[in-house]
Amino acid sequence: MRRSPLRRTPRTGPSAPADAHGSPGSAHGSPGSADGVPAAAQPTPADPHRIPLLARLRVGRKLTLLVLLPVAGLLAFTVFSAVTQWREARALRDFHTGTEVSFATVEITDAVARERLAAVDARLRPGPGTRAERADAERATDRVLARAGDRAASWSAADIAGDLDALGRQLHSLRVQTDTGSLTAPGIAEQYGNVEDTLLDDVTALESGRPTRASGRAADAHLALLRAIEAAGREQAEVAALLAGPAGRPTGAGRWPALETAQLDAFRENTSAALRTQLYVVQFQDPGRAVRRLRDLLATARPETAAWPSYERWLADSGARIDALRAIQDRAGRELDTTAGRDRREAETRAVRDLAASLAVLALVTFLALALSRSITRPLGEVSAGARALSYGDLSYDIRYAGRDELGEVADTFRDLRVTTERLAAEIRAMNTAIDHNRLEHRADQAAFEGTWSQLLGGMNATMASFAAAHGRREKAEQELAGVFNLSLDLLCISGLDGYLRRVNPAFERTLGYSGAELLARPFLDFVHEEDRAGTEVALARLAEGLDLAEFENRYLRKDGTELWLQWSARPVPEEGLIYATARDVTESRRSAREQAALRRVATLVARGAPPSEVLTRVAEEVGDLLGTTAAVLRQESDGSQKTLGTVLGLPEDLEESTRAERRRAGREAIEEVTRTGRAAHVGHAVGAPIVVDDRLWGFVLAASPVEVLPAGTESRLADFTELVATAIANADSRDQLTASRARVVAAADASRRRIERDLHDGVQQRLVALQLELRLAETLVPDPSSELAQQLAHVGKGLDDAFQDLLQVARGIHPAILSKGGLGPALRSLARRSAVPVELDLRLPAARLPERLEVAAYYVTSECLTNAAKHAHARVVAVTGEVRDDVLELTIRDDGVGGAEPRRGSGLIGLIDRVEAIGGKLAVVSPPGEGTTLDVRLPLGGPSPDL
Repeated sequence: MRRSPLRRTPRTGPSAPADAHGSPGSAHGSPGSADGVPAAAQPTPADPHRIPLLARLRVGRKLTLLVLLPVAGLLAFTVFSAVTQWREARALRDFHTGTEVSFATVEITDAVARERLAAVDARLRPGPGTRAERADAERATDRVLARAGDRAASWSAADIAGDLDALGRQLHSLRVQTDTGSLTAPGIAEQYGNVEDTLLDDVTALESGRPTRASGRAADAHLALLRAIEAAGREQAEVAALLAGPAGRPTGAGRWPALETAQLDAFRENTSAALRTQLYVVQFQDPGRAVRRLRDLLATARPETAAWPSYERWLADSGARIDALRAIQDRAGRELDTTAGRDRREAETRAVRDLAASLAVLALVTFLALALSRSITRPLGEVSAGARALSYGDLSYDIRYAGRDELGEVADTFRDLRVTTERLAAEIRAMNTAIDHNRLEHRADQAAFEGTWSQLLGGMNATMASFAAAHGRREKAEQELAGVFNLSLDLLCISGLDGYLRRVNPAFERTLGYSGAELLARPFLDFVHEEDRAGTEVALARLAEGLDLAEFENRYLRKDGTELWLQWSARPVPEEGLIYATARDVTESRRSAREQAALRRVATLVARGAPPSEVLTRVAEEVGDLLGTTAAVLRQESDGSQKTLGTVLGLPEDLEESTRAERRRAGREAIEEVTRTGRAAHVGHAVGAPIVVDDRLWGFVLAASPVEVLPAGTESRLADFTELVATAIANADSRDQLTASRARVVAAADASRRRIERDLHDGVQQRLVALQLELRLAETLVPDPSSELAQQLAHVGKGLDDAFQDLLQVARGIHPAILSKGGLGPALRSLARRSAVPVELDLRLPAARLPERLEVAAYYVTSECLTNAAKHAHARVVAVTGEVRDDVLELTIRDDGVGGAEPRRGSGLIGLIDRVEAIGGKLAVVSPPGEGTTLDVRLPLGGPSPDL
């Protein structure tokens, strides 16, 4: 690193100490370097951002890496050796555990061998004693098998537990076969031999690890003796079967002695001298010699059966010999366990000892490396911290290291740099102070510094000059902004989070009527309508949280006491504690929206077919709500009088009574003025507007305030609303007249039907009856009933009778007499009896007669439905239900025909719908194809009257 050019006095001491190679410039940089960076450390032009690999490591890590490289090999070798030794120890542990499981399995082989002998004995010599011995042997085998299964659960190298479980099922099957007597004694021995082979295979698998030579020899000896004992046991069972049966020689009688001899030879090769001696003694004892004599006898071509031992003697001698061999096998198992345990302990001790020694050496080397690294990295860290503090602007940090090495020279250089930085900071502080005091002509002493520092101060001076120019432009922009602020037609203001206005524009003053001083002197919530203050406080809380506000509306009170609606948009600046807001007067737009909403409600009411009285009452309510006054709708009669059709007071009862006369007087004056001028008029406490329908004066809409004079312009608002409402009133009136006309047409048609039915009954029917009587009298005057004249008179009588019946049906179809006399219930029952389709009636009608127009409509709807069900629907049954509920006659007619009835296709249902709707009812048809037809009829008892 090159010394800063700002320090002019040379530092004492060598100017360029040599580096590790003796070349100068390692501490202060080479003469050919740029910006104080040694030439060797400068980035190459080809890749200016490339950093060498070792340059990315800190010095402490480099030193640690240098020291630990040779140690890494030792550590790797130690780890590899430890892993190998631990693997060997783990193998020995697994082998040791496997031998313990194998010993438990060996116990099963002994128990199964005894059970085999007991089963063979029970088969050869059946009796209570042999069966009891066999049962005891089976229970002993089960106990040993259960213990071995518990022990095998800890062994994970092979599924010994599963093998033992399968073995238990195999034994159970074998016992069942033995109980049934399906196996001979040799077969029993053979089956148990298969079980023993399976057990010996498991023992072999458990002891096949052989991690050391000693353990392997002990395992081989143990396995060989086990197989020799099994061969002796099979020989015992086979010879017992021979001795218990007729004279003869079993096939393969010599295979088991040969197998036993081979296994005992393998045992002698791998076992200890003591066990070989014990085996020699067992073979030459009396049981052993007796077994060899029998073997020799069986090996001859023609054995003498007289020399054979008895059955009991053979079992005693062979059993004693096998027990002696099992005793040797127990000692061989103990030697195997001792050898495996000793090898395991030695391997674990050796692994721990070697690993501890290696870790101790590694710890010592690491400690020395860390100590050496600290002696270098500590001063480097102090210098680095000083440089970092200097880069952060902390000039109070002092580097205390004062060594005579290269690090000491770097520390001296940083101390010089701190002095220079303090001088530079002083110049910057002086510049900031000048800016705070608006002394924009101040400039730093650039000549007192050299190099980059001088360039930096020169840039600061240029920045100060630019800032002075920008300050002038800002003042001009503020003047332009103030002009826009003062000329804006919208309300602009700046408010503090404390609830006081800081600045308002003239539009604010013009709209509210207060002066600027009055608006700034009071909390702005004082100018808000009382009912809107809670919502305004919630909006202010949201602004205080830093959230913007858009299209928030509330009411303000002008200085004259009137109210207006303002719509606000505001943005907070929490760090300054200010709120910038703009508002516009939306009073007229809200008023127009309210009027349009009122008009929509009236139009909706007319569209629903409400009666005129309800429509006009709603008009009065909407006018009263819009103007905040009493309101009334009056119709101009032909004699010049007015009829009140709808009114709303909206006043307390006492105030309404006390101001009734005054309101009537003001209303009359307003009506007279409207009638005279034909336009909306304002007369003191009342306003009126004409309702013109079809270019004629239909009526008036009046509004009156009993307390105060209505504001100017109220009549124009009422006129605008009335002009738009006139169409709705005309539609409602026309609809009401049309409904009354339809009702009169239906009533007239029904009256004509009754008159025609009465004329037919009183005229044509009576004359037909008289002709029938005269014809019957003429028939009695004929002397010969069989004559041609008598037959002709009878034929004419029959024709008159048919004509009478046809006329009676026509009269009933025009207007049934039973409907006029008995009412709807008897008429429907009579109609059901005459129907071609079976009808199920469920009528719950009141005892009193219903209005005649309802009975006639219900009768003809039912008659038409029954006719359609028979002719078109091909129904099997028709259900008719009727009842009166909530002053409405509800009639339902349902059939199970083909369905698919559609009124819009010109069917007779259109006439039924017209008849029902003419008296204010509703008829609904549901007729999905293939699912029958259902008609629901609702007829109000108080429907429109034909007299309207």
